[in-house]
Amino acid sequence: MIVLDKPAGLLAVPGRGPDKQDCLSARAQARWPDALVVHRLDMATSGLVVMARGIEAQRRLSRAFEQREVHKRYTAIVAGTLHNPQPDNGWNTVDLSLTIDWPNRPRSIVSAELGKPSVTRWRLAGAPTDDDTTRLELEPVTGRTHQLRVHLQAIGHPILGDMLYATPEQQTRAPRLLLHAHQLSLPHPQHGDTVHFHSPCPF
Repeated sequence: MIVLDKPAGLLAVPGRGPDKQDCLSARAQARWPDALVVHRLDMATSGLVVMARGIEAQRRLSRAFEQREVHKRYTAIVAGTLHNPQPDNGWNTVDLSLTIDWPNRPRSIVSAELGKPSVTRWRLAGAPTDDDTTRLELEPVTGRTHQLRVHLQAIGHPILGDMLYATPEQQTRAPRLLLHAHQLSLPHPQHGDTVHFHSPCPF
């Protein structure tokens, strides 16, 4: 397998049209022709992405994702001051079902009626600041489209720089979406032992 550190602003996989063919997977496949996509990050999100070397590794890694044997953690800076109600900064849970907002794609929305179960865990990732922002560590339990972004908006703390879910004022407070996949743990497709990867947060 290959673990890559995707910069913000680069597509994870090709999009529609000739102007959207430059992407992380294409760059990886130019160097490792047997590299295959297993999962993806939003274009605006930076951080760790794993690709498989060959079809058998892809099957094993995909199965690990399906069985929730892959654990990812993210760093985000959100609008507003968020206090952790848990003692010793324990994990909090956002449990809100999500679905694609079809008339307004690519947005997703919270929907108890139409949504699929979606769970995010969060805790503080630094001391409170005086600039009305909060640094969080996030752990997605499920993997819905834009899950972290929508869940944080739903609890009243959108991620700074989020061009889909933040207010115009919150968008202008950062030069990019302040969301970074900093930690990845998964069973190695060859021997099954858990391996851990870390990418320092760039913001």
